[in-house]
Amino acid sequence: MVVTFKHSGDFNKTTKFLNFVSKSDYIKKVIMQYGQRGVEALASATPVKTGLTAASWGFECEVNGGNVSLIWTNTSENKSISIVYLLVNGHGTGTGGWVEGRDFITPAIEPIMNEIVEKVWREVKSA
Repeated sequence: MVVTFKHSGDFNKTTKFLNFVSKSDYIKKVIMQYGQRGVEALASATPVKTGLTAASWGFECEVNGGNVSLIWTNTSENKSISIVYLLVNGHGTGTGGWVEGRDFITPAIEPIMNEIVEKVWREVKSA
């Protein structure tokens, strides 16, 4: 069995696109711009009792090869358990009751993630 390929034209647009997306610096720059916006959105959406958990949001931007990751963090803990985990998933009380969890993270972050995707995609398409 013989397979034959024929092609006409060039791969200039494809090459330009691949060179663009291989440069993670631009994407990291975009991610960094939105990292702080995410911190602010999460802080304003976090249920407030003392304000400590809302004030404990941060973010990290990691580059590994061609991958760029945006990670939002929260350092508020009680007895080595993340307060955010307890707020989202629910938790027992010291008196035998149960506090139902509430996903406040997704509604806070989803609009920002959509903006990141839109901005990066717009840039990729124009490359």
